[in-house]
Amino acid sequence: MAAIIALLGAVFVAGGAWLLSLGGSPYYLVAGVLLLVSAVLMWRGRASGAWCFWLVLFGTFLWTWWESGADYWRWVPRLGLMIALGIVVALVQPVLPGIRRRMSYGIAAALVVAFLVAFALAFVPHGVMRAQRSAPTATMTSPASITPQPDGDWVAYGRGYDALRYTPLVQIDRDNVDRLERAWQMRTGDLPEHRWGAETTPLKVGDTLYLCTARSRVMALDARTGAVRWRFDPGVKDQDIPYTAACRGVSYFEAKGAVECPTRIIGPTLDGRLVALDARTGVPCASFGDGGQVDIKRGMGETPPGYVSVNSAPTIVRGVIVTGHQVLDGQRRWAPSGVIQGYDAVTGQLRWAWDMMRPDRTGAPPAGEEYTRGTPNMWTTATGDEALGLVYLPMGNSAADYWSGLRRPIEDRYATSLVAIDVTTGKPRWNFQTTHIDVWDYDLGSQGTLIDFPTANGPVPAVVLPSKQGDLYVLDRRTGQPLVPVDEMRVPGGGVEPERRSPTQPFSRYHTLRKRDLTERDMWGMTPIDQLYCRIRFREASYQGFYTPPESERHWIQYPGYNGGSDWGGIAIDPRRGIIVANYNDMPNFNRLVPRAEADRRGWAPREDVRGEMGGAEGAGDPQAGTPYAIDVNAGWRLDFTGLLCKEPPYGGIRAIELATGRTLWDRPFGSARGNGPFGISSGLPLEIGTPNNGGAVITASGLIFIAAATDNLIRAIDLETGEELWHDALPAGGQATPMVYAVEGRQYLVIVAAGHHFMETPPGDYVIAYALPTRSD
Repeated sequence: MAAIIALLGAVFVAGGAWLLSLGGSPYYLVAGVLLLVSAVLMWRGRASGAWCFWLVLFGTFLWTWWESGADYWRWVPRLGLMIALGIVVALVQPVLPGIRRRMSYGIAAALVVAFLVAFALAFVPHGVMRAQRSAPTATMTSPASITPQPDGDWVAYGRGYDALRYTPLVQIDRDNVDRLERAWQMRTGDLPEHRWGAETTPLKVGDTLYLCTARSRVMALDARTGAVRWRFDPGVKDQDIPYTAACRGVSYFEAKGAVECPTRIIGPTLDGRLVALDARTGVPCASFGDGGQVDIKRGMGETPPGYVSVNSAPTIVRGVIVTGHQVLDGQRRWAPSGVIQGYDAVTGQLRWAWDMMRPDRTGAPPAGEEYTRGTPNMWTTATGDEALGLVYLPMGNSAADYWSGLRRPIEDRYATSLVAIDVTTGKPRWNFQTTHIDVWDYDLGSQGTLIDFPTANGPVPAVVLPSKQGDLYVLDRRTGQPLVPVDEMRVPGGGVEPERRSPTQPFSRYHTLRKRDLTERDMWGMTPIDQLYCRIRFREASYQGFYTPPESERHWIQYPGYNGGSDWGGIAIDPRRGIIVANYNDMPNFNRLVPRAEADRRGWAPREDVRGEMGGAEGAGDPQAGTPYAIDVNAGWRLDFTGLLCKEPPYGGIRAIELATGRTLWDRPFGSARGNGPFGISSGLPLEIGTPNNGGAVITASGLIFIAAATDNLIRAIDLETGEELWHDALPAGGQATPMVYAVEGRQYLVIVAAGHHFMETPPGDYVIAYALPTRSD
């Protein structure tokens, strides 16, 4: 026992002295010295050695209370190991002179009880903000400019192009949701060996579901049984898979008056095509483009496999298919263009192309030229307003996310902004930027959601825009002007490009999902040892709070990280109750710009110049060729030896927000630890720690939220009014997709695509699962 205590004391002394030299907490050095004294005295058989240990344990309790208050998760690494050691010390100390056996065993019993109580408290959700009041009465309306659809259908990625993710169906409600059962299940047969993560939300029109698979295969299913009606394989090769084999959804279009394909499915592909298929048969529409498809890469010049991918459902407004595309992150400054293109939904002809560097052009570049390389792209899903004729594009960043020295003024204007494009002309009507000269990969991943926003002068057509940094912005969707003030506030400067850092950034007064800045006290681990290591790393790194600029001489902390805030899952809005539901991530990234010579020594090169499977998180060793620096991102700031995160839980949450005011109604951690654990081992424990999550929520008129998204492989039903979980089911693979709800023949269904996700480290799969209430025949 003395040897074990001595070892812990030595670690504390060495690490504590290092931490103290960096300006950190003196606790570890003081406790380490006392532990060494305790170990020496115990080794010599003196009872004072045990009393010295009890002094350390009592002092640790006081220090923990001073640092942590009632924050449960902070107590775990500070006291867990020490209490466990205390139990053993109490059991062995009767061998020391003057120590009474009965007293020792009493102390051991008390510590065991304390340990068990603490363990039991882990199963109680912490960090829960209870509902402040009952849900608002019906005061809102959905936008009148959105094309109506039957209550039981789901005709676009967000149910409509308003992206409300709200269904008026009420058959499944709070009283019966716990009776949900699997109505049918099917497997797509498309499961990539690497980089899996389909992220798919199906459509439902009439009695048919339409969906795409990981490698862009399109399928039609019987909405009642899940039976396959037709399949179409566009022939995407594994080499065309970008960072993730993802197809978030397809688009549906009614070509009124067309003889061929009067109803059609527009399928995006990972190799940069749009395929038009007859919705009834799955046969390509021969009169669309070139034999049923268009290649969006035309005019882009050199596009190595995987560099240009359409992984999100295009938006169709006034008969124009508007599409952006993913440009493979982190490879080259002069990557293929981020040009936005509009195609005729009937003929497939290019109506217009918006190349921001060539505003004089309206179409494809002339022979011998190409769309401007390296410009910001739109990789996620747009929203559209049929009445206004506008499509709202959440724009990404210029190529090479973490260095801005070669960006041009027009790129600086449109990057990381919401751009409203006129579908008739292909010209921007307005744009609103959420991050100036972005070097944090804070590109907009979420759809904007269209709503009639209540103001003192009556409802105003608005778009609610979530962001990765956590802020929600409310803009007049006709003009782009904020309906709730947005302040330009000062942010840190410096880094490798001090002259390029904007002195201010926009902060929304409406609402933010972002938490307060990190401190050393927020560092975490399984034990005080790895927590001490994280404290040291925190003190060594550059961290000036939100918008800490990138550095190369040392690591810098980005909080929130590039996964949000809000990412591609977006938000859902109940327009009748006036409630926003937002699930979010709450993790830092631990980054470093790597000088070019060092990156070259490490062999970091663009994908087309390297062989073998790409591994790790996005940004973990990205070359950023054509700039002075590569980038190394530790996504979530994970420890190499345990795989756990350096920041304390929760790592994700879900929140209800009052639409009219931006006030939080309730908030709670989202996701349990059952699929996570140290060393990559799933704990299986239903601890609501709040996990990373990817995918969004849907809301029903009956007051239910359905969501999967978290890393515990569960799909849940949550009470919209209280935030309480009412039902869940374990999925056979990760549920990193947004579910959808539909009805056919009077029966309501909930559908989730469970395909897992390599980045989220959830199990791969190819499942489409439908839930419904039992029928009488059941």
